[in-house]
Amino acid sequence: MKKDTKIYLSLVIIIAVVIIGIFAIKNNDKAPEEKLAKCIGENSLLYFQTGCSACKIQEQIFEKNYQYLNKIDCKAETQKCIDAQITGTPTWIIKEQKYPGVQTIEKLKELTGC
Repeated sequence: MKKDTKIYLSLVIIIAVVIIGIFAIKNNDKAPEEKLAKCIGENSLLYFQTGCSACKIQEQIFEKNYQYLNKIDCKAETQKCIDAQITGTPTWIIKEQKYPGVQTIEKLKELTGC
């Protein structure tokens, strides 16, 4: 192979690796940033229940930032859930509107205005 061809091929490979790396990092970071999680937590209320598999999925979406959400455990605080007429968990309350089921970060971001 000629010297110019080797240099060109090397540059193409390096650029491809960098682009793939950037794409992989962006797509691997599915958990919300701390600031976004705090904003969602300040603008919503999550009714969940210990032992609920769908609630566990919702928790996994937030990963370490789950702690910043405003939550009520319907198993521990049953009366609050009865008073709010929660029929299933997880259920999000955002701007006095109920959103039952697991919600994506993008949907919560849109609903809360974060």
